[in-house]
Amino acid sequence: MSDEAESHGIEVTLDRLLRERGMTLTELSQRVGVSLVNLSVLKNGRARAIRFSTLSRLCAVLDCQPGDLLGYRPREPNP
Repeated sequence: MSDEAESHGIEVTLDRLLRERGMTLTELSQRVGVSLVNLSVLKNGRARAIRFSTLSRLCAVLDCQPGDLLGYRPREPNP
């Protein structure tokens, strides 16, 4: 997990959803209207924020709920 992901505990499961739906990131980018670069940042857990409008379009195209895309894993305390 990246340092950024560890700092906030939010996990993005876009990779899994794309595999389950047999869709590429490029296809999703075209269908959602979000740049490939921005979706890649999201998919790799490096995004710092996501607009509700983007989240809504992702859910519509992927036929999922926001909780299917995002999860929370509590941070482990530093020793």
